Amino acid sequence: MTETDEKPSRDTPAIHRAWQQWVDERDQTARDVLIVHYSPLVKFVAGRVAAGLPAGVDTGELVGTGIFGLMDAVDRFDPTRGFKFETFAVPRIKGAILDGLRAIDWVPRTVRQRSRQIENAIVELGNQLKRAPSDEEIAARLEITVDELGEWLSAVAVANVGPLDHVVSSGDGEPRQLPASGDPLPDALVEDREVKTIMRAQIRELPDRERTVVALYYDEGMTLSEIGDVLGVTESRVSQIHSKAVIMLRSRLSAAGIP
Repeated sequence: MTETDEKPSRDTPAIHRAWQQWVDERDQTARDVLIVHYSPLVKFVAGRVAAGLPAGVDTGELVGTGIFGLMDAVDRFDPTRGFKFETFAVPRIKGAILDGLRAIDWVPRTVRQRSRQIENAIVELGNQLKRAPSDEEIAARLEITVDELGEWLSAVAVANVGPLDHVVSSGDGEPRQLPASGDPLPDALVEDREVKTIMRAQIRELPDRERTVVALYYDEGMTLSEIGDVLGVTESRVSQIHSKAVIMLRSRLSAAGIP
């Protein structure tokens, strides 16, 4: 299952005409028709992102920032290349929403501090043990109980919404539309591919449980609840495993010189 599986495709002859008018003539009325037509995509993506956020975060604000991602997708999309617009647009909508979240810096300072403490413990133990540390080993290094570590990871989860989407989601085989001008591949896209390659290698080095959660969440588009059903654990436990995996990957990317 992917993020676009649940969204109905409602392209009609009128929408095809609108694409032609926008691409060929840059007709602003046609652009408006396309934005209105695909606006349910924004609500869908915003709802998925909001599912991992505290109740105090306004979903309406997420939709508002996501619209800018939809507009960017409409402006850049070239329907002649044969890709579905939904496949092209969803990452851009999600990126705009996550950029909006980062801009308001909604994560409490104590949560960020605990995230750094866990990351430092994982790095130190990894260097010492030459393998990924267990929850028990991380808790011991932090001088807390395993249950307390679980509480920390649950709190950190709200800071980890979509942090790896730009390098993990949309598996290696997903088509990425190149600029319509036919210009050479921009350096930014080359760098993006290199980061994806490094990230994929690091994911393969994760412990089995963390690797499975990352694959199901980012590649298969499953919710944390659905992953819990597959693994036979609670949704909150999946959230903790996801947080630990994200922290591990973030530390490894940092060690590889990738911000």
